Amino acid sequence: MPERIVIVGAGLGGARAALSLRERGFAGEITLIGDETHAPYDRPPLSKQALLDEPDPRLIAPLEALAQADITHIGGVRVDSIDRAQRCVILNNGISKRYDKLLLATGARPRMLPGLRRSERLLTLRTHDDAVAIRERLTPGARMIVIGGGFIGLELAATARWRGLAVTVIEGLPRLMARAVPAEIAAVMEARHREEGVEILLESAVAAVREKDDEIHVELQDGSVVAGEFAVVGIGAIPNDELAAQTGLLVDNGIAVDRFMRTSDPDIYAVGDCCSFPAAIFGDRRIRLESWRSAQDQGTLVAGNMLGGRKPFVDVPWSWSDQYDLTLQVAGLATTTTKSVRRDLGDGAFILFHLEDEGRIVAASGIGIGNAVGRDIRLAEMLIAAQAKPSMAALGSSNIKLKSLLAA
Repeated sequence: MPERIVIVGAGLGGARAALSLRERGFAGEITLIGDETHAPYDRPPLSKQALLDEPDPRLIAPLEALAQADITHIGGVRVDSIDRAQRCVILNNGISKRYDKLLLATGARPRMLPGLRRSERLLTLRTHDDAVAIRERLTPGARMIVIGGGFIGLELAATARWRGLAVTVIEGLPRLMARAVPAEIAAVMEARHREEGVEILLESAVAAVREKDDEIHVELQDGSVVAGEFAVVGIGAIPNDELAAQTGLLVDNGIAVDRFMRTSDPDIYAVGDCCSFPAAIFGDRRIRLESWRSAQDQGTLVAGNMLGGRKPFVDVPWSWSDQYDLTLQVAGLATTTTKSVRRDLGDGAFILFHLEDEGRIVAASGIGIGNAVGRDIRLAEMLIAAQAKPSMAALGSSNIKLKSLLAA
């Protein structure tokens, strides 16, 4: 049984692991280290409510709660190195912390356009402070440019339209959310954004970005220029795996862990956006998830494994996005197959089931107003986990309950 556990990264995964350790009865020393001064907080609201009417971060664990649980929180510092031989981490202020077990929950950082750096008019969104910087520019009538048509970019576009800004979305691929959802769902969301007045430029690669006086100009490869007061780049994220690589841990699209969330060093674990793991339901294909639920579930699971457990992470990936009054949800990996069947749920809501050639369900994606697809996506998760192979006709029929397919 370890006596000292150090957690590097005070986001959802790290905070959930720290609290779960106490819930499991661990009485040793827990140190939670984060590079932000805030207490651990949720990131999903940053592109939505935090830009509208939530001036403070939505905390996962206030500092008082961490203190009450006897969890030492060290904020506003960075871990510069790991000494695996001495089992300690060295902070950028020179202080070292010894560990028996170490958890890396270092997250990811926004990908920036090549050759450019963040500035007052060229922004990214990852932290609460980033959200504050964007919120200060959400003045009705202002022009915002969003570079990237993924979840973050489109959520920002929807929020900015609510605030009365003129919004242009620039996407280099032929459609929106190409890496996350099938074309049929992307088309519904694209139509809604256009209906709300968002200008969407597809197959538009950025050639240059220039700041001029009180404007920013984004020049496209066709020579056209989009002007605005500011731009937000949302073109994906890069896993923060440098610390792991520096200390000799195996890295493969993030910190490589096994199904128990353990790295190539048996005393070091990793969870959340920073790590990749073998997904059992996809033939042990190594994947990396940038998902609120995965970070939470991995943090809970790894606490038990650091205390000697051997529970594998086998959860079905799940993600969602709220844009205007529409919500899309995805279970599994929806962009890995070509065979799909549609199930209509009424009032424009529908789910697409994605199947492998032999008929096994590997993903489901849906869209509708509010939580219209929530219950069916949850049942779809269970079908995916069970490696079910129902008929396409049954999946597509709204007269056949999904629960009956699960029972079968």
